[in-house]
Amino acid sequence: MKEYHISKHNSFYTIGLSYKKADAKVRGNFSLDTVAMERLLVQAKAQEIDGLLVTSTCNRTELHGFAQHPFQLIKLLCDNTEGTLEEFQEVAYVYKNNEAIAHLFRVGTGLDSQILGDFEIISQLRQSFNRSKKLDIANPFIERLCNSVIQASKRIKNETEISSGATSVAFASVQYILKEVPNISDKNILLFGTGKIGRNTCENLIKHTKNPHITLINRTKNKAERIAGKFNLTVKDHGDLQAEIRKADVLVVATGAQLPTISKELIYTKKPLLVLDLSIPKNVSDDIATLDNVTVIHLDQLSRMTDDTLERRKQFIPQAEVIIDEVMSDFTQWLETRKFAPVIKALKRKLKTMKEEELDYQSKKSSDFDPEQADIISNRIIQKITKQFANHLKETDIDADNSLELIQKVFQLEVEPQ
Repeated sequence: MKEYHISKHNSFYTIGLSYKKADAKVRGNFSLDTVAMERLLVQAKAQEIDGLLVTSTCNRTELHGFAQHPFQLIKLLCDNTEGTLEEFQEVAYVYKNNEAIAHLFRVGTGLDSQILGDFEIISQLRQSFNRSKKLDIANPFIERLCNSVIQASKRIKNETEISSGATSVAFASVQYILKEVPNISDKNILLFGTGKIGRNTCENLIKHTKNPHITLINRTKNKAERIAGKFNLTVKDHGDLQAEIRKADVLVVATGAQLPTISKELIYTKKPLLVLDLSIPKNVSDDIATLDNVTVIHLDQLSRMTDDTLERRKQFIPQAEVIIDEVMSDFTQWLETRKFAPVIKALKRKLKTMKEEELDYQSKKSSDFDPEQADIISNRIIQKITKQFANHLKETDIDADNSLELIQKVFQLEVEPQ
């Protein structure tokens, strides 16, 4: 990538792990909260990594950035999570340059999501870019790449039906409840955690179960109250959690803690209780599944429950891939122009120097010389000449490297490193 004058490092890497090979426990070990992501970016900048994105979701944790070697990024990830290098090597992937770019396009457009067409990742990608930009570790390549992936995502949403139907983890959880719990509209549902997944689940519960007996609990009570106010739901204090679990027929856990928030000691029930854990890392202790009358389902199990909607979405994959190829082609073309940007800049500088010398000569030679008008005309000519050269270099049927060498030789250019 050095030849594109974007980074001091030669290569752009993606390193990470996803639901495809890493189970919920391992993904939990490598998950990063906001504080950890910012800490990692600061450390990366101190190591002179000059372009980096960090994404961490329930499905994957990935670092996309420029480095001397991918191990730099792998070490940053392991140093800032509970994950070990041995675990990483067992389940991880490393992509380089074009493969890394192509991977980010598939992830950002929902083709690599655990539930096909789930576009939650694109908002997380935006947040990742904003975080990197705020910490001054988002170079022009990272910015252009993110914008291109967002553009591809929008086109796929608008031009295909790959996201038709409200299929997501939140939707899948509600579909499971409808299928497994008879007379759901009469049951007591407790939702613990009102982050993004919790909010989406809440909306799906109201829409599809027609159940007025939904109670919300969140560590920060006013967050739960804001959502409850929209739908006229009940909100309880965090201290009421155990009592509310005892009343519940269905418990949905969507908290964002690094350790389990629901332990065996909180559960005491003489009637069937369905517990859905929509968190990464798991926020429901594993030993709860051993209790009588309790069924525990984790989001990985929900995501495997494909239905007709998901099967229908698969037919739009080729159409989505065509769109990705088109947007990636535009991105690659932009990247190629970065190769000759320093030469065009040097050419412009040389022409301006020639202009200044000639204007100075003409101003001394002619008494009625108009330097202002001459400056305007000569600048327009310089602009047209440099644009002509740039357009020539963009053409696909020319050898750009030989052309760049010839331009530098003819004009005796001194090209400054970027």
